[in-house]
Amino acid sequence: MPAFVARPAIALPEHVVTTDEICADIQSHHGDLPRLAATLRIVRATGVSTRRFARPLHSPTVSGDAPVRERNRVAFDDACRLAEEAARGALAHAGLEPSDIDCLVTSHSTSWAVPGLDVHLVQALGLRPDVRRVPMASLACSGGAQGLVRATDLLAARPGSRCLVAVAETFSAIYHQQDTSVEAMIYKVLFGDGAGACVVTDEPLSPGLRIDSTWEYLLPYSRDRYWAHLDGSGFHFNSSRKAIEAAGEAMPALKDWLATAAGDRPFRPEWTVAHPGGPRILDSVGEELAMDRERLRHSWDSLAANGNLGGVAVLDVLARTHADPPPADAPGLLLAFGPGFVATAGAGAWHA
Repeated sequence: MPAFVARPAIALPEHVVTTDEICADIQSHHGDLPRLAATLRIVRATGVSTRRFARPLHSPTVSGDAPVRERNRVAFDDACRLAEEAARGALAHAGLEPSDIDCLVTSHSTSWAVPGLDVHLVQALGLRPDVRRVPMASLACSGGAQGLVRATDLLAARPGSRCLVAVAETFSAIYHQQDTSVEAMIYKVLFGDGAGACVVTDEPLSPGLRIDSTWEYLLPYSRDRYWAHLDGSGFHFNSSRKAIEAAGEAMPALKDWLATAAGDRPFRPEWTVAHPGGPRILDSVGEELAMDRERLRHSWDSLAANGNLGGVAVLDVLARTHADPPPADAPGLLLAFGPGFVATAGAGAWHA
C-alpha cells in the first residue's frame, strides 16, 4: 500500500548565525590553538553559509557555560515551540484539523525529556486523547526519514489513518567552548536548529512524494562512526575518522535493495531527497547513484542555508522539492543517514 506525503512545513528559529560569526567566536576563544588556521579552513569547507539558532550565539546555553540542566531545559522548550509551529503548518498544508489525526510520530534527540515531544504536541495541538503515538528520541539525523517509514508502516496496519510526523532538533545545545577537537569545531559550524512536520496518508491530499517501498539498514559494527555523550556541561556529539567513509560503506546494501524495490526491475530514481549531512555525504550519494549536483540541488541548498538540521533536514529538502517539483510520476528516492551507522530510505514517485 503506498503512502502519500503532503507538503512539509518547516519552522526555523529567529537567530541567523553566519559561519563568519562562528569562526570569529572560535578565534576569540582559541587563538592559541595549534593549527587554528587549518582548522578554520576545514570548518569553512562544510559549505554552510548560515544556520538558525533558537538562542543567540553568545547566550549562556549556546557558547556560554550554562550547566547541563539549564541547557537541556532550554533545548526542550525550544524544540517544543518549533515543533508546534511546524505541525500547525503541516496540518494547514494538508487541509486537516487536529482532530483528524489518528497517529503521531515524533523524533528529537538533542534534549532529554520525560514525557517527550509526543505528549507535548498532543496537548499543545489539541490532538485526540486516543491518538496513537510513536515517540523516537535517539535517531538524530535519520529521524525524519525514519518517521516517514514508521508512518508508512502504521498506514499499512490501519488503512485510512492520517499520520502526523513531527521532528525537532536544537543542535545549538551541543556548542561547547571547551570542545576543541577538529570534529567539535566542524559540528559548531555544521549544525542548525529547526523543526519540520508533514501529514502522511494512504490517499493523496496534495501533490508530493508517494512512498511505495521502504528500507532500513544498520551498517554492521558501526557504533564507532557517530555517537553522543552527556557530561556536566551537556550533550556532546562525536565522530571518528571512520565516519568519513560510512555513507559510502552503506551504498552497496542500498543498491542491492534498489535492484528489487520496484519488483521485477531495478529502481532508478530520477530525483533524490538526500539528507544534507555534509559535503562528503552528498558527494557519496551523487557518486553512487550517478546524480550530478543539479539533481541534488535542493539538498545542497538546504545545507548552505540551514546547515545540517538533523532529522529535520530531509523534510526541509522535501519542502524545497515542492517549490521546484520533478515531473509527474518521476521515480524518486528519499534517503537519510544517522548515528549507528544507519541508513533509511523510501522509494516511490512524485504524485501530481
